Amino acid sequence: MTQKLAASAPLCRIGRKRPQERGVHVSYLPQYIDHYPNMNTAFPLHLSINRLGSGYPAHRHDYLELSYVTQGEGTETINGVTHRMTPGTLSFIQPYQIHELYTEPGNTLTLYNIRFSHGLFAEMEGKTELQRLLVGSDPSLPSYHTFEKEQADALKRSFDELYNEYNGSESWRRLKMKVILIDILIGFDRRRERTAKVREKEGAEAGVPGKSLYLDIIWYIQHHFKEELTLKAVADHFRIAPAYLSSLFKKKAGRTFLDHLHDVRLRHACGLLTSTDMKVSDIAMEAGYGSYNTFSRIFREQKGTTPNDYRKRPGGG
Repeated sequence: MTQKLAASAPLCRIGRKRPQERGVHVSYLPQYIDHYPNMNTAFPLHLSINRLGSGYPAHRHDYLELSYVTQGEGTETINGVTHRMTPGTLSFIQPYQIHELYTEPGNTLTLYNIRFSHGLFAEMEGKTELQRLLVGSDPSLPSYHTFEKEQADALKRSFDELYNEYNGSESWRRLKMKVILIDILIGFDRRRERTAKVREKEGAEAGVPGKSLYLDIIWYIQHHFKEELTLKAVADHFRIAPAYLSSLFKKKAGRTFLDHLHDVRLRHACGLLTSTDMKVSDIAMEAGYGSYNTFSRIFREQKGTTPNDYRKRPGGG
């Protein structure tokens, strides 16, 4: 969602219709972004300040993304739900959520953008609370919240501090960045939970429709990829035919179920390879592969190198 990606994904043209004017249904396959700067390193986080004069087209990716608006106005559509973007709006995009930005005419939407993978916290892999914060929160909660006044100012200071650390060189900067990021995510999750409870108490609609079957399946794989997942096992879990599940992936993602499963597992494995000293055989098991040989073969096919050579690369990737 950054200007740096413009070469492969041109920014939305001025004059394109707003999401609410053309409906929230995405009738085309949105762009799949499979890389960002620093992704295959020991510290897989990229932070930038983006200025969007004409929004950004519908896209999806398998990493986490956090954005915070500092100036300008517009709208954002996440999985078919459109919300306003004004200074103080924070959005937390989960893997494979389809999202799109629209900038109001005459505005420049300025926002902090953070992209990171689960490998950023690989050393805390066993911490259940952290995993729940990153990918296991209540899926009925909105993916955004707009902070006001003092809270917005405090959040802006946190992003400013994070940005300064990102571009600095002082000792402990990476650890401090993780602490700041976790603090931001906790504040966001607490605030949207409180807002949802208030709306529920008032009898108001939360504004978040039920997830589609495809997104349910994506969420399930994201949380169970370490298990022995097969096309039939996942299809049985959702009480659908394997053939239907296979066609659903080809239609929604443009690839097979197995390609998606390998992508999720290898992304996790790469994070462990670059940020831990775990044995490769243990990483194979941790990533959901029943044997080292299977893991090594699939890794070579997908990455063009062996797990050991991947680990030895400069920068960890």
